[in-house]
Amino acid sequence: MNPPPASGQRRRSMRRRTAMTTKQQRSKSVLLLLALLLVAVVAEASSGGGGGHGGGVSVDPSYAFPNPRLRDAYVAMQAWKRAVLSDPRNVTGTWHGLDVCAYYGVFCAPAPHDPHLVVVAGVDLNHADLAGHIPEEIGMLTDLAVLHVNSNRFCGLVPRSLDKLGLLHELDLSNNRLVGAFPDVVLRLPSLRYLDLRFNDFEGPVPSELFDRPLDAIFLNSNRLRFQIPDNVGNSPASVLVLANNDFGGCLPASVANMSSTLDEIILMNTGLKSCIPPELGMLTGLTVLDISHNKLMGAIPDELASLEKIEQLDLGHNRLVGEVPEGICHLPHLQNFTYSYNFITGEPPVCMHVKALDDRRNCIPDRPDQRPAEQCQFFNTHHVNCDAFRCKKFVPPSPVVHYDLPPPPYYEVSPEDRYLSPPPPAVHYDLPPPPSYEVSPEDRYLSPPPPTYQAAAPPPPPAYQEAAPPPHYEVSPEDRYLSPPPPAPVMWNIPVYQYSSPPPPAAPWKP
Repeated sequence: MNPPPASGQRRRSMRRRTAMTTKQQRSKSVLLLLALLLVAVVAEASSGGGGGHGGGVSVDPSYAFPNPRLRDAYVAMQAWKRAVLSDPRNVTGTWHGLDVCAYYGVFCAPAPHDPHLVVVAGVDLNHADLAGHIPEEIGMLTDLAVLHVNSNRFCGLVPRSLDKLGLLHELDLSNNRLVGAFPDVVLRLPSLRYLDLRFNDFEGPVPSELFDRPLDAIFLNSNRLRFQIPDNVGNSPASVLVLANNDFGGCLPASVANMSSTLDEIILMNTGLKSCIPPELGMLTGLTVLDISHNKLMGAIPDELASLEKIEQLDLGHNRLVGEVPEGICHLPHLQNFTYSYNFITGEPPVCMHVKALDDRRNCIPDRPDQRPAEQCQFFNTHHVNCDAFRCKKFVPPSPVVHYDLPPPPYYEVSPEDRYLSPPPPAVHYDLPPPPSYEVSPEDRYLSPPPPTYQAAAPPPPPAYQEAAPPPHYEVSPEDRYLSPPPPAPVMWNIPVYQYSSPPPPAAPWKP
């Protein structure tokens, strides 16, 4: 029995609506997919084209840059301008047009390798109060020697593209809101000499390789760094080392004394150090500022600190030091500020009263105002401190560096052992007169075998092109034979013979 006509029409209408709904859903899916792809492309472009190549910055085709370096600088600065979210002083308002050297905070100079090539040599945005992040395109400023952006509100991570700045000499990122682990990209900057990362939120350990880098100034204070100061800290040639307000703990390494030839200031305030003060600090005779306050340092003040002849500011306050203040410290000629307050010191020489700025509060010094209660002093003064219990590594002096004031001796193709025991004799050609005798030092005279004893007058020199007679045999002891062997017979040589004329006399007597 056939269905009513109205029922068949309803079924056909429902099928048409279902087909249309399916097509609409497919269309929506395709549009959604295209939208996602577009978002990905835009994100890639805004991030610098993947690798800091300025893929998100379009360059006006009418711009004729003087050289490709300035074009790259234009792209980098425009990308940085896009990364700035707040600019209350309108610093970036001048960052437009192709004249990058006219931008605020940008400094141009001739390239080191080509005085006719003008490049961006420095960017100084200190105290500009900019908020945003530092883009990866900063790596396009490959001629940059100075990058100063302290006292801003930059956040996020330090761009890894900084390792492209092979000429960067000074890097100041201090007083911002940068986060993450210690930016080890700074270890790959071959020209870097000044590093300032203080007052940020870097966290975790600091690579010990930092102290093997040729940095003149290291500022890491006021971060969230947690590590123990490595023993290779003494390898650093820095004149200023500031690590204050971090969480280090552990020992104050005695190896710091190896920085005696360069170190001028060291500030380790509030770093959680827990050990005795190493007496090797007295070797830092060029030091003007030493601040190891607000730690957990124990034991007595070392007498060796009286060797700090140039010290001007010495702060040992807020520790657990005991005993008496060494009198020699207060006699130091340049000492202006001496602080040892909030310890358990029991005595101070009268000469210390003549220091211009002296702070001895909250100690256990008789007849001095504002001292600790007697019960606190009695507890600390009855408990001996064993400095060996901290198991700090002993001081190891650096290996001596040999400086040669004379030109190096000629190079001989012999084994390393023979080279250091005694250099081989120079090649002698008997078709020429024998070389003249040279005056040598007494040491060389006794190391070398004695001259031969002639029983008769020396025979006349052989005629030209005549085969030379074998050299005389020297009677020497076995020890002398190994220290300086006699010249080998012409037919018995075991060392290679080189075809060159008689060597010139040495520039200076050879010494073993």
